[in-house]
Amino acid sequence: MKRHLVRRGGMLAVVVASIALAGAAPASAAPGDGSAYGVNVNVTLLGQPAVHLGPLAAANTNGPTESTAVSANVTGVLTTGVITTSAVRDDNSGAVTAKASTADVGLPLLKAAVGNVGAKAVEAVCTATQEGVKGSTTLVGANLGSLGNVDASPAPNTELKVQVGPLHVATLILNEQIKNQDGSLTVNALHLKLLGGDALGALGSGDVILSSATCGPAAPPMPLASGAGMWIGFGVVAAVAVPVGLRFSRRRSPRLTR
Repeated sequence: MKRHLVRRGGMLAVVVASIALAGAAPASAAPGDGSAYGVNVNVTLLGQPAVHLGPLAAANTNGPTESTAVSANVTGVLTTGVITTSAVRDDNSGAVTAKASTADVGLPLLKAAVGNVGAKAVEAVCTATQEGVKGSTTLVGANLGSLGNVDASPAPNTELKVQVGPLHVATLILNEQIKNQDGSLTVNALHLKLLGGDALGALGSGDVILSSATCGPAAPPMPLASGAGMWIGFGVVAAVAVPVGLRFSRRRSPRLTR
């Protein structure tokens, strides 16, 4: 009879522990997300059909977490070398890191307006931790023609006007950082916006984006299913289970002595 009561006590302990652990679960079970890609082209040039390419070499924290493309080539618009991307999540800390790097970039579309524009590499990085979300852009060996010199780490949302004579035909944005409504941050290392219009000298309309990374907000840290969270969970089970078992033993022991 004693064994039966002890077993019932153990089962009750498990139920109580389960309720306690459920109450300790994070308010949001959805982990932090991150994504990245190397190239996305969506333009309509004057007198030409629309051109769509990408997103190329897409990576995501839900898989694939890494991606590579040998090159991207849109005649008269864009040339690149190797593209590499990654988007990873640390399930213990909840941190998210997304990165995209595109090598040997050329923008022949701008040659007639401002001369040769390109870079040996353009990279965007976005990181999300429990302290917040931040991003950065690195340009290696950048040449912007008559648009002037640029820092290797340009300030967020650096805008350069592309003009044909007095006409503003395009905007080149470096280290574009967009705060999304869900709390995430998108970093585009380079974003060329064609403004369109019927003015003489217009290049066309649409967008060319190189090296894009999106991340955050961070996921809740230390999930119960792994790492330190698991040991905390075991500690709660032990703290609840032991007193319940002892209680049943003590109540029954006086009757066994009669």
